[in-house]
Amino acid sequence: MGISKGLLENMRIAIIGGGISGLVSAYKLSPNHEITIYEKSAEIGGLLSSYHREKYSIEKYYHHFFSGDTSFLNLLKELNLSDRILWLKGSTGTWVSGTLYPLTTPFEILRYPHLSLYDKFRLALFTKKAKTFDTIKLDTISAEKFLTEQLGEKIYRSFFRPLLNSKFGQNAEKVSAAWVVSRVAIRSDRSLGGERLGYLDRGFSLFIKAISEKIKECGGEIRIRTPVISISRDENGWYVNGEKFDAVVATIAPGLLRETGPDIPEVPYQGAACLTMGLVRPVTQGIYWINLYDDAPYGAVIGHTCFAPRDWYGEDIVYLASYYSGAPSPHLKEKMIKDFCRKFSVRNEEILWAEMASDPYAGPMYLAGYKELMKTVSVPGLVLAGMFSEENYPERSIEGSVRAGLRAADEISHMARKMEVNM
Repeated sequence: MGISKGLLENMRIAIIGGGISGLVSAYKLSPNHEITIYEKSAEIGGLLSSYHREKYSIEKYYHHFFSGDTSFLNLLKELNLSDRILWLKGSTGTWVSGTLYPLTTPFEILRYPHLSLYDKFRLALFTKKAKTFDTIKLDTISAEKFLTEQLGEKIYRSFFRPLLNSKFGQNAEKVSAAWVVSRVAIRSDRSLGGERLGYLDRGFSLFIKAISEKIKECGGEIRIRTPVISISRDENGWYVNGEKFDAVVATIAPGLLRETGPDIPEVPYQGAACLTMGLVRPVTQGIYWINLYDDAPYGAVIGHTCFAPRDWYGEDIVYLASYYSGAPSPHLKEKMIKDFCRKFSVRNEEILWAEMASDPYAGPMYLAGYKELMKTVSVPGLVLAGMFSEENYPERSIEGSVRAGLRAADEISHMARKMEVNM
């Protein structure tokens, strides 16, 4: 990925956004170039940033990775973090009509009363086939149409529709079938004991610290609390907040990028609100991931310490996840806590702490036809990378963001070599 030393060895490069893609591109380019990262928040990492408690750090938004995430795993190896990788089992369950049903083992699935044995058989076959579907052909088809044709109205309404509602709300009927198939396929690495998921010993703050230190060691500058107000270009180069650069990598959402000046097509995004709580006791019956089918101001409950060891924290960590379009519901934090306490029989005094993180641009909405829309997102001369880019299609992930950052660094390298040949 690096550029051979030469006339353009010390290009000045601005990177807009200190999330995964921005950090990865900075890491790859900083050995040969002068890098400046602009991050509007008080901490780098984007959606992978953490709360820093007295005795531990915990991600603001729940995360894990998969055994097929080769680019991320290679990056961890480069950063000497391979020995910190843990492969853990992720158990699952569903909350329906006031009852929590474990759905991890074959026996638990067979006992689930809201689908017939025939429905469960069809669902199992569909899951097994998920990796064989052509997502390109499915991009323009709605998930509702595709799933109804594949599995029937009952399975769609009782199993998939609540999941789509919790993830996409009012846009559930417009979501691409490519997203659903990809989602099912990526989560099919299962054994009899549950899904095999990757995590880092003591959390992802270790990764953020390691990669940012490498960037700084090479002379890279990370400017936190520094939003980008303007981006422009003339015959002499690019200007970010009035400061001159030779090239710019933008990893923020197109909607935010438009506000800084470049004329870029709009991409539909949705927001995420994630409540993280420290509790005195476990409350999810040992289940890591619970999808809620009942009405609630959140769509999923993630029992983090049913996944990562409780000993790291000295308390139980639970996430409540909600997605929204536009703005989150007023007083959402209070609504979440009240509903959670009622459903899971938790007293207020059993909540040791609670923090809400919210991002109106948490990720793109993969509506039918998204792939063609994605092709139109470009600004001449500006290198774009992030969750809206091809590497994160048709489902965003840590792996996709890493690959987007690598591709951005490669584009800058190619640009520099071409300019050097022409000089």
